[in-house]
Amino acid sequence: MEINNRKRKQIKDLAEFLALEHKEDITPLNLIAELEELPIFYDDYENAFDGTLVYDKGFYIHLNTTLGNAPDKVRGRFTLAHELGHYFIDSHRVALKAGLIKPHPSRYNKNKYQIIEREADYFASCILMPEKRFRKDCERYRKFDYQIIEYLSKQYFVSITACAIRFADIGTHPIMVVYMEDNRIEWKWQSKDFRFWKLADGKDKVPKDSLAGKYFNFGTGVKRTEELWGVDWFDGINGENLNFKVFEHVIPFKNKALSIVWY
Repeated sequence: MEINNRKRKQIKDLAEFLALEHKEDITPLNLIAELEELPIFYDDYENAFDGTLVYDKGFYIHLNTTLGNAPDKVRGRFTLAHELGHYFIDSHRVALKAGLIKPHPSRYNKNKYQIIEREADYFASCILMPEKRFRKDCERYRKFDYQIIEYLSKQYFVSITACAIRFADIGTHPIMVVYMEDNRIEWKWQSKDFRFWKLADGKDKVPKDSLAGKYFNFGTGVKRTEELWGVDWFDGINGENLNFKVFEHVIPFKNKALSIVWY
């Protein structure tokens, strides 16, 4: 289920108002929470959750340091931004306070299916990388390559994944972001004006001739960028377009990989 346009605009306007109240590129999330008198507790919660917002005569955010959610880590910052989303989005906060919904313990990379979690993720992206500021920085680069994502992720102190998704949404060049585990596509995200939607080997399987596919199938892969034939990634390329080329940057890690594809 996707966020409807009216709700997306409400969330975007709210998150960016909070972010742009401060001059720093790295949004001061802890200060924003402090101004709301919203306590944040960093502790060891084993494998229970990344973060959660709870109500008990007041609101509290709990972040799990065991899973890497420290205040000086990009994972911790995104989790905190996500939980701030649950607090600042009126429908989430009111429902939680009234007991209409239970606290939603978030899990990094696993919370993309419930609409309430999608809304909190979108809030996190908007408060960490507000469109007005982020787009202006994107416009400094005339030609896209993977290094732009690296530069921007460092500038805004966010993960490569979060930065790439945000660039796909509001950046200056169409890209596709694909997250994979065990040779299966867990999710993909692409710019609205990205030219292709149908993948070469179906919507769930990693295309075997992509860099990610070679990593999963043959164990041959390191973090790198390479130019490929369009048909290595996409179905429906034929006739005069057979010579169409794309670029893929793959970041493999154990049984996982993230690929960014552009042309």
